[in-house]
Amino acid sequence: MIDLYSWPTPNGHKIHIMLEETGLPYKVHPIDIGAGDQFKPEFLKISPNNKMPAMIDSEGPGGKPISLFESGAMLLYLASKTGKFLPEDLRDRWSTLQWLMFQMGGVGPMLGQAHHFLIYAPEKIPYAMNRYSKEANRLYGVLDRRLGESEFIACEEYTIADMAIMPWLRAPERQGVDIANYPQVQKWRDGIAARPAVQRGLAVLADRRKPVMDDKAKENLFGATQYQKR
Repeated sequence: MIDLYSWPTPNGHKIHIMLEETGLPYKVHPIDIGAGDQFKPEFLKISPNNKMPAMIDSEGPGGKPISLFESGAMLLYLASKTGKFLPEDLRDRWSTLQWLMFQMGGVGPMLGQAHHFLIYAPEKIPYAMNRYSKEANRLYGVLDRRLGESEFIACEEYTIADMAIMPWLRAPERQGVDIANYPQVQKWRDGIAARPAVQRGLAVLADRRKPVMDDKAKENLFGATQYQKR
């Protein structure tokens, strides 16, 4: 059994989707990042960087429990455990790994910054808004070109790279992006979103997310609380 500590964010959805796609049994433990659950000592034991998702697999290597944090590492672990969604062919495998790193190092951080400065920042800073919205559009352009060459992101089969990237592209308008300018991305994204396992993954904890972020949540996510020594 996998105990998953998560919340309905793009990084959380990556793992929800992978677990639904593989059919592994799992139990979800909500980590309400707006309420500050990520700072609780019991969560920090498995996620020292106070970020979700994190997980404990009671049947890890050698039959012993293993805990993991960082969504990219978790995808690789689950792919290794099940033998699914990470190609055996070495060229396709390395392509999958490089596009997974592209998400972890580029898509996630940069689209997250665009989202923050365009939507949540208490002060509207034109330089930051322009910088990150332009970078978001550049990244969509990279993906659009790639998807003009390949049915899926990494190769001609569905992989963990697709699962990692797709959840970040669900609300392009909040990143300063007009999805109509990237037709290959839109076609691919909508195709991935239509998969039954993806729909189930995106539904995990969806009812817990609040439509409006209150002051407490903003403080826990963006304020001094996250920088306290623990």
